[in-house]
Amino acid sequence: MNRRPRRPRGFTLMEILLVLAILVVLASMVTLGYSQIQRRSYVNAAKTQLGLLETAVNAYSIDVGTLPSNLEGLLQAPGDLPRPEKWGGPYLAKSQLPTDPWNQPYQYEITDPSTGKFRIWSNGPDQQPGSSDDVSTTQ
Repeated sequence: MNRRPRRPRGFTLMEILLVLAILVVLASMVTLGYSQIQRRSYVNAAKTQLGLLETAVNAYSIDVGTLPSNLEGLLQAPGDLPRPEKWGGPYLAKSQLPTDPWNQPYQYEITDPSTGKFRIWSNGPDQQPGSSDDVSTTQ
């Protein structure tokens, strides 16, 4: 009777640790990739919303003859309009102004009233004005 020694079944501690290390590396790569994709999609969403707001401001300007003093003028006629009958709004489909993808209000300023230039922007993910991650219209 020749008996072979039985080999224990199962995984060694070293094999389990190796598999766990590989899983951690893969999970961190997926998380990093996801966060970069999410950041890009938020920036693209902000650019799309800025384009819609820019179109609404231009439509207001064509109807009324001046730029709105604030973005609220896109939703309801301002009380100080010299000719309120020219206001053709609301210029946005929703009943309130959209917020940027980071849940902050969009900023608006008239840069040159004589030429009708304005700027609408989001402070971006860091929510700090004037930083490199701001998303803005090109006017």
